[in-house]
Amino acid sequence: MRWTDIEDIVDALEEHYHDEEVETIRLADLHDLVITLNEFEDDPEKSNDRVLEALRDAWLELRASNY
Repeated sequence: MRWTDIEDIVDALEEHYHDEEVETIRLADLHDLVITLNEFEDDPEKSNDRVLEALRDAWLELRASNY
């Protein structure tokens, strides 16, 4: 996965970190979670706040759609 694979990253985050409180997660912590995913292959330095905010929003959306 690469930083642009928002949906795939969010699915993997939900699978591996389903107990995480997404509403309060810091962007730095989200970054750390993403780069530790086994499927993640992109350069960790290529992220930015906009990408991380998009990931957090998509993860929140996924959670909302599951409940």
